Amino acid sequence: MEELKTVETTQFIVIKLGDEQYGIDIKFIDNIVRMQHITRVPKVDSYLKGVINLRGEVIPVMSIRIKMGLEPDVETKSSRIIILKLEQQGTIGVIVDEVKEVVTLDNDQIERMAYDSKDDKNNFLCGIGKCEGGLISLLDLNAVVMENV
Repeated sequence: MEELKTVETTQFIVIKLGDEQYGIDIKFIDNIVRMQHITRVPKVDSYLKGVINLRGEVIPVMSIRIKMGLEPDVETKSSRIIILKLEQQGTIGVIVDEVKEVVTLDNDQIERMAYDSKDDKNNFLCGIGKCEGGLISLLDLNAVVMENV
């Protein structure tokens, strides 16, 4: 009898930021909402866009693009705010250009990244997912939403 190897899988929601595709671990996603009025908050970092009111809850919203040193967000019909629930930071919204699909990756389809302090953009990634011939950069959400990066 051949021993069955249990393969761990993780589901990621695939988002677009500019021409790049990124994956967000689905376990952190609370909700995905259309763009809406974001109330500016004075004296905060430029990547913090302000707050939204979602069903009575005030949620801070940030731009991943600005945080990662990309071009500022351009709001389109496809733009979305993904509401994340994180252990340390609580609930936060992130603006993405588009939500594409949900993919399920086996652990052997994910290559973990080595930390490289010289490459700012890669500091926000925890790995690369290989799916259907394409590569998806997997976001390390704790690094993305951390203060003072």
